[in-house]
Amino acid sequence: MTSSPIADYGLLSDCRSAALVSAAGSVDWLCLPRFDSPSVFGRLLGDDAGFWSIRPVADFTSTQRYVGPSMVLETSFRTDEGEVTLTDALVLGNGNRGHDLGSGSPGALLRQVSCIRGTVQLDVVFVARPEYGLIRPLVHGGSGGLLIRGGAAVLSLSAPVPFTIESDVARARVVVREGDAFGFALEHANSWEDAPVFWAQEEISRRLADTVEGWTSWSGMHQNYTGPWQELVSLSGRVLRALTFHPTGAIVAAPTTSLPEVIGGQRNWDYRYTWVRDASMTLQALWVAACPVEAGRFFRFLATAGSGQLGEGEELGIMYGVGGERDLSERELPHLPGWRSSTPVRIGNAAWRQRQLDVYGELLDAAAILPEYLADMDPDTRKFLADAADAAAARWQSPDQGIWEVRGEPRHYLYSKLMCWVAVDRAVSIADLLDATDRVPYWRDVREQIAAAIKAQGWSDTANSYTQALGSDELDASALMLSIVGFLPGDDPRMLATIDAIQRHLTDTRGLVYRYGGEDGLPGAEGTFLLCTFWLAHALALAGSVERAREVFEGAADFATELGLLSEEVAAGSGELLGNFPQAFSHIGLVNAAWAISRAEEKYPGSGTPASSRL
Repeated sequence: MTSSPIADYGLLSDCRSAALVSAAGSVDWLCLPRFDSPSVFGRLLGDDAGFWSIRPVADFTSTQRYVGPSMVLETSFRTDEGEVTLTDALVLGNGNRGHDLGSGSPGALLRQVSCIRGTVQLDVVFVARPEYGLIRPLVHGGSGGLLIRGGAAVLSLSAPVPFTIESDVARARVVVREGDAFGFALEHANSWEDAPVFWAQEEISRRLADTVEGWTSWSGMHQNYTGPWQELVSLSGRVLRALTFHPTGAIVAAPTTSLPEVIGGQRNWDYRYTWVRDASMTLQALWVAACPVEAGRFFRFLATAGSGQLGEGEELGIMYGVGGERDLSERELPHLPGWRSSTPVRIGNAAWRQRQLDVYGELLDAAAILPEYLADMDPDTRKFLADAADAAAARWQSPDQGIWEVRGEPRHYLYSKLMCWVAVDRAVSIADLLDATDRVPYWRDVREQIAAAIKAQGWSDTANSYTQALGSDELDASALMLSIVGFLPGDDPRMLATIDAIQRHLTDTRGLVYRYGGEDGLPGAEGTFLLCTFWLAHALALAGSVERAREVFEGAADFATELGLLSEEVAAGSGELLGNFPQAFSHIGLVNAAWAISRAEEKYPGSGTPASSRL
């Protein structure tokens, strides 16, 4: 099962944690009670790391869909003898709606079986392996279900059918006939707490329906985008809400760890954290596809997590845990073989120690997007934001690791310089809200210095393009951000030349964009990057090339799964999805590109009608 395609999985979320369910009815990834908690089921990364499968005994075909505008997943199995529907959800807090969607989530996975037609024999196999498969727990059966103890967790599995237990593996075989329906509930608690009580069948059905209603009400209240690719944009907004840790407002980059960028390679990272570099792009996507309140909560989280002294030698953190943690020290799990033997499997992320100067621009750009929230912030937070602009102004000439977190020697990356320019530019625009109008002359002077350096040293006559680093001839898709952040007009001649160079030399035969050219110090060649492809569509829209922007957008959107989910990368040649999944950055890029194209259509009337959504 560790070889199952990433595209075969659907996402569940209770806005605190996440699960991945395969099209074959197996929960192969579940972390409780937080996104970054150790896994309970981890078969995605190793056959011995646990799973929970419900599937027909006979040969079957299956399809998956979300129930209405929700994150409740429905898998339909069809055999020669009948048809069964499996409905899965990480249950939301009872009766919670709107902005309280993730409040009070109990940490429970519900699975309900309904026989639609005929007679189907089902296999149910339950193998919990807490702490990424390190623990083989004690499993006891009793009236009402199973009790599972081991390590720091205690689990209760409410079940309407008896199991046979062999060691830590519980199995059941059940025959269902048309009209039959029953459910399971897996609930988590800490080992020092009382074991969760078993759920009644009526409660499972009621809470499943309540969870559907919770998501549906949130979508109805907050998803108002009506432009091109409306269904894809709305689904992306729900994915961003699903990747939100409700207690703090943090949004994880992805709910998984170590799904590789290169099959069999070493580019396997833990993405269950929040990156500051995503900030302003995330806020823009939330405004379009979700809700300004969620955008405000995310900004407040970043401002609170990052706040503190930014004196000499102190850097703004580039990433945080969902609770605001700074230390995300990385380690390997050698007992796990990884998805398709892609090792090492890592938890934690050593990039937290890197210097990435672009984060100052992302933070200040986010603040400029939400000026009304600054008015309510305390003086210490306003001072912190002004100090962050000062830090960008003082450090922009230093080398760093850049947006792609290259694990090599620091360089003078163009994107880092650009985002330092954004930091001081946005600080000028909101100086009165930061109580820092006295710093404006300094910020304006530095802004001009950075702009001059980018224009003189970031441009390469050889490449006829802005490039990856100052004085370099290597292309980098992040140069597309020059127009997206407003440094250059979309139709500036050098911007047009950069777009052309990237289309000519940094795309594959399908028009998908690679992040950069040249070596990065790691073995293996990664796939094309969906975010960068959406950046290209966005930049083309700003340049007035609306038809071409649509083509590029749809070329990337065509790699959305049956459920509309996007990965980080697409493998060269095979077109298989790669990287941690689903990837927030890809969905963010989709939303922002769709919005840019919709505005370009208004600016350039008669440019044609966008193709309909593929969903």
